[in-house]
Amino acid sequence: MSIIRLEMTMSVDGYVAGPRDSVETPMGVDGFRLFNWLDRREDPGPSGEVYAEAMATRALISGRRTYEHANHWHGDHHDGVPIFVLTHEVPDEPPPGSVRYVTDARECAAQARAAAGDGDVMVHGAGAAQALLRIGELDELHLHVVPVLLGQGRRLFDNLAADHVELELVRCLTTPSSDKPEHQVMHQLYRVR
Repeated sequence: MSIIRLEMTMSVDGYVAGPRDSVETPMGVDGFRLFNWLDRREDPGPSGEVYAEAMATRALISGRRTYEHANHWHGDHHDGVPIFVLTHEVPDEPPPGSVRYVTDARECAAQARAAAGDGDVMVHGAGAAQALLRIGELDELHLHVVPVLLGQGRRLFDNLAADHVELELVRCLTTPSSDKPEHQVMHQLYRVR
């Protein structure tokens, strides 16, 4: 069965976007700092390895907010994989490309797993991740932790219930200490138990 894996870059203090994120400023104030490590995505080493793994996924689940802030990825996130947008309301206009709107998190997970076949499913967005985690449909969290404190913005786990979730650290890769500070990142892969 397909693994549903959150791929999320965040600051050490848990922010996935800076303050005042919007369609015009999708990562908020100073939020794009979180993605400097992607400058090294073509290099051999930890960042290149995890980027290649993410791009090998066969379907994508995204929260509606993330989908809109990313300008719909112009209908194609990577390699034409099906994109399932978890939303409270389906827009009137038809979605572009391989995009499907889904209003139920369990149904969204089932459709994405079916579409991925024997491949894995990538998840983007704090809201989608929390919805899938709440219903037991998020199998792994791949967190790319950047050594910066944003201090404010949108946090990854702000709206979870009080129940605790046990995680198992499966892998931890770090960029070389010789890398420029803006390219440094720790890639942590957790399995949800």
